[in-house]
Amino acid sequence: MEFNDVIIEDTYAEGFPMWVARVIITAVTKEWAHRAATEATGFATSTIGCPCEAGIERFVPPAETPDGRPGFTILICCGKKALKEQVLERVSECVLTAPTTAVFNGRAGSEEVIPIKLHFFGDGYESKLEVDGIQCWSIPIMGGNFIVEEEIGAVKGVAGGNFLIMGDSQMSALVAAETAVGAIRSVPGCITPFPGGVVSSGSKVGSKKYKFMGASTNEKFCPTIREKVIDTEIPENVKAVYEIVIDGVDEASVKAAMKAGVQAACRVPGVIKITAGNYGGSLGPYKFFLKDCI
Repeated sequence: MEFNDVIIEDTYAEGFPMWVARVIITAVTKEWAHRAATEATGFATSTIGCPCEAGIERFVPPAETPDGRPGFTILICCGKKALKEQVLERVSECVLTAPTTAVFNGRAGSEEVIPIKLHFFGDGYESKLEVDGIQCWSIPIMGGNFIVEEEIGAVKGVAGGNFLIMGDSQMSALVAAETAVGAIRSVPGCITPFPGGVVSSGSKVGSKKYKFMGASTNEKFCPTIREKVIDTEIPENVKAVYEIVIDGVDEASVKAAMKAGVQAACRVPGVIKITAGNYGGSLGPYKFFLKDCI
């Protein structure tokens, strides 16, 4: 298959279930809200080595936030048991500490409710208040008061949507990856958790040589060792590969994000091929076929 003269491999990305919480972070300015959201989604690229996967979903204008201030929604994704801990730790350590911020339930859904008992930080000086009809806590801090809604909704979402961009140079592949991420940002309900939304070090399960490694480099997609790898997936004219990984609140969001990203990448000069990663169905029940993206 081809799209805009780019080869689209007849394969699929393999997704798996993961619990997702959406948190709204507001502040006195868009910049401070973004700083807090960035901190709250740090060290959260892959559950291979991070405690969760997280990212900024979108900017929320003042007209759409409970307190009428600019904000951002973030998605925090991990196992159900760990989600409460991750939401609490990221809100308390990264948002409470940021000037002028407030936190509200982004209402990803109501399958589960995650209580985050942050008002105890007020040491008895905290008080209840209502913001736009929402019951919240007001915690006195040095910069004023930190407002927090202490119940965050969570749903069983989908992780692992992905596609790989192969380019005739490092810059063509990177520009295509950046363009794809930009297109995905317009799709609600999903995130691309890696740095800038782009994965440079694609991995495989385990290691051929080092048995203590839970994951290692995916040599089939490494252009610099193409001649050394018998079952390489790298065509002769490909010089760089970047992967886009997508997590979402549901299957439809991930599908829409993959479609937007793949089509955007194929419009960048120098892109030769688009493929995707899967484990033959052993990783999870969701299959996102690249043919559906075009």
